[in-house]
Amino acid sequence: STFMLSTKKGREAYVEPVVEGRGYRFVARVGAPPDSAGARAGTKFGRGANFRCALSGTPISGNYIKSEGTAGRMNARLMAIVAEGRRGRVYLSPGHDHEESAGRAAPDWAPTGDVPARLTGGTCVPYGLAVWGDLFTRRQLVALTTFAELVGQARDQIRKTAVPSLGDDETPLDAGGMGSLAYADAVAVYLACAFSRAVDFWNGNATWQNAGEFVAHAFTRQAIPMVWDFAEANPFSNGSGNWTSTALSWVERVFSAFSERPVGIATMADAASQSLSTLKVVSTDPPYYDNVGYADLSDFFYVWLRRALRPVLPDLFATLAVPKTEELVAAPHRQGSRRAAERFFLDGMTQAIRRLAEQTHEALPVTVYYAFKQSETRSETGTASTGWEVFLDAAIRSGFSITGTWPIRTERSARSTSIGTNALASSIVLACRKRPGDALLATRRDFVAALKAELPGALARLQSGNIAPVDLAQAAIGPGMAVYTRYAKVLDAQGQPVTVRQALALINQTLDEVLAEQEGDFDADTRWALAWFEQHGFADGEYGVAETLSKAKNTSVGGLVEAGILESKAGKVRLLRPAELPPDWSPADDERFTIWEAIHHLVRVLPLGEEVAARLVRQMGGVASAARDLAYRLYALAERRNRPAEALAYNALIQSWPEIATLARQDAEDLEPSDMLSDLGDP
Repeated sequence: STFMLSTKKGREAYVEPVVEGRGYRFVARVGAPPDSAGARAGTKFGRGANFRCALSGTPISGNYIKSEGTAGRMNARLMAIVAEGRRGRVYLSPGHDHEESAGRAAPDWAPTGDVPARLTGGTCVPYGLAVWGDLFTRRQLVALTTFAELVGQARDQIRKTAVPSLGDDETPLDAGGMGSLAYADAVAVYLACAFSRAVDFWNGNATWQNAGEFVAHAFTRQAIPMVWDFAEANPFSNGSGNWTSTALSWVERVFSAFSERPVGIATMADAASQSLSTLKVVSTDPPYYDNVGYADLSDFFYVWLRRALRPVLPDLFATLAVPKTEELVAAPHRQGSRRAAERFFLDGMTQAIRRLAEQTHEALPVTVYYAFKQSETRSETGTASTGWEVFLDAAIRSGFSITGTWPIRTERSARSTSIGTNALASSIVLACRKRPGDALLATRRDFVAALKAELPGALARLQSGNIAPVDLAQAAIGPGMAVYTRYAKVLDAQGQPVTVRQALALINQTLDEVLAEQEGDFDADTRWALAWFEQHGFADGEYGVAETLSKAKNTSVGGLVEAGILESKAGKVRLLRPAELPPDWSPADDERFTIWEAIHHLVRVLPLGEEVAARLVRQMGGVASAARDLAYRLYALAERRNRPAEALAYNALIQSWPEIATLARQDAEDLEPSDMLSDLGDP
């Protein structure tokens, strides 16, 4: 999918395929390629498995590639070698001997078992990689089987040398206060944890990151997709993916940190039937409906850990694969149909939460973490989210009401799903308590009235906490469901219960209304720009339509051009993109200052640094908070209209807002009052 080995400025390197008759070879080149776009794209084009033949340039269809893969005719070629030089990475062309040495590896074992054929994030099975052993090269299989055996050999060696040998009597204690067998088993488990981390790097799904020049592990997301270019790490090198720094040292650091904390106890049990204790304080992160099949994915590591640890933990590794029948996930391929999968999840979640409700301490709420950007379904009754709907339905059936909600920043911004995407930034934490036995009935009208009275304040609190726009819609479900679940039942005009799906649709509808009402605080030019943006984004539109809209918003096309937010020519008008706005703009010098300008100048300067954005915020004074509110509205519109690049920019600005506001306050404290007035301009 790419011929680039390094994209670092001044250190570019790439692979050139050299065609020789009916064959080809790869040559590593240093420097930027003559055809940069071609090297970056490789022979891949479009989405999915669409490639051009390296020899003839003929397009190759995805179906053909899949058929060749399933027939066992897909193979791998060595493209380049990465070596450690004195001044950084050195890229070498592969020779015949290198190819042969990779092919000479003769593993005596390979893991069996089926790679999951269905995964939310993609699977490699359609391309013929159907068993776990298919995901590893011969050389990787030799390395991994060797390391797995060494775990057992280390255990045996420790048993012989940790304490004086007294035959089979394990009574003598070593310095750590445990018998030699227990000590050896513990070390074997720790080594196996490091070995398991090595498995994540030593496989055919570990990619080469040409921007940072390192090997990336396979599980950057919860899937096993088809990977077209992969990196085979050397376990004994000083580079990325090696045994010492990539595997062993990480595990050592974790256990060193654990040793400084109080002792805890972990117990494996089925949440639906556990009876560990009464009066629990419960904080839980439940399964996310159909989003991640953890049991299926766990087999990737289980098949290797079983080989390394079965003598140590025979009961835990008694089965050939991870048990899957009882996993609480909506999986149609297990339960037979989507409806059966939803019923399985609802019944299981209801039983598990009811068990928690019976055993939880009444003085403290149960906190439930939920970090799932749920897909929406639209119907005549409005918009609802299946995963949320089923989970909330289970909580309500179990006798819980939702008493509070708040987003907590838990997701690492550098994880692969966050880079260049509108991934969730937070977990939404729901606080649940047992619903009082004397809870009242309510009508649908009562419910809607309570939503309209309480949701604006809850939304303002969420926005004041700088929740990312991508999290806002999900976080707002909490206050809405707090209203819904305070009642024993909500009944419609026919006396039928308002379902969770209907309640979610009403909450989303009210959320849209609240966000729209915030437009009333914006100036006329900004209200016009919002309406135009919803329909056209930054694309061209008809002048006549723009003029009609301007009358409704009490402004004019000429005034919008004068304000510096619109271009008008040849019967067309277009909102100016942030990059097209003047770089020397200042709020104090703008005679027609608009909130629209404010937010898009902030979007323009944010890539230059939060300090630059903070200077602009300070100059805006009180308008800055209105600009932040506008970013929420713009994100919602861009997301709804499937404009990911624009949504990403607004989301990034809000996520940076706490630091921007802090820097702006610090700048203001360093100014003399007269300087501050000149910066803020006229009230």
